[in-house]
Amino acid sequence: MSTTPHTELPDTDIAFIGGGNMARSLIAGLVRRGMPAARLHVAEPVAALREALQQDFAVNTYDQAAQAASNAGLWLMAVKPQVMREVCASLANAAAAQQPVVVSIAAGITAGQLERWLGGNQAVVRAMPNTPALLGAGVTGLFANARVTPAQREQADQVLSSAGRTVWIDDEAQMDAVTAVSGSGPAYVFLLAEAMEAAALAQGLPADAARTLVLDTVLGAARMLTEAGEAPAELRRRVTSPNGTTQAAIETFQAGGLEALTARAIDAAARRGGELSAAND
Repeated sequence: MSTTPHTELPDTDIAFIGGGNMARSLIAGLVRRGMPAARLHVAEPVAALREALQQDFAVNTYDQAAQAASNAGLWLMAVKPQVMREVCASLANAAAAQQPVVVSIAAGITAGQLERWLGGNQAVVRAMPNTPALLGAGVTGLFANARVTPAQREQADQVLSSAGRTVWIDDEAQMDAVTAVSGSGPAYVFLLAEAMEAAALAQGLPADAARTLVLDTVLGAARMLTEAGEAPAELRRRVTSPNGTTQAAIETFQAGGLEALTARAIDAAARRGGELSAAND
């Protein structure tokens, strides 16, 4: 496993097959870093989305995937998992002729499935970004099959790092764990914030005060986690005074089995990821 921060730009044209929210966030990040819009090609069947992308970023837009892919060395597959097989089949001839690196952000679709649907012998990178990528604050897990060259791996990393940090995984089987931890992870934080806000209201705090207290607490804690250089356990220890209010709350969480429940939840998400891969085969 490796983590890679990047500032360089890909040295090839990029085709986005699908122009939804995640594709839009990656396009915005690339353009913000200086990628020429003329080198970005987006296939999107919904006319309103095509028009918005062209107007906001001046990228090339098309209604057919083959048109966007025709001159690109990297294809970013950003369509829904249930239509991925059909889209790949429509691009198989072009893939054989062009030999691009194909990067997929579709959940539950394996590199092997993508390679097979594209006709075989394809360099494929499987990626799992998360929703904070929409703010440029995401993290993406990446796995490359054996056909991906070092240069293609670098290109894929440069594209995904436009939306946040990247983490490379050597064993694709661990991508289900990546999905469970970071892909689904923002929802766990949202659920905790939801529960904290409800508890604050139950304690009699005004709604606007409860919302501000919870959101800024989560934001501040996240910044401490990323900027303090300390393990989560150490940060928790420092804020937990003996026999104080925090200790009373922490002991209640632990008595309720928070750690075990979290482990079961992430295991359930990982197992569901494997089931989705099998269902799409």
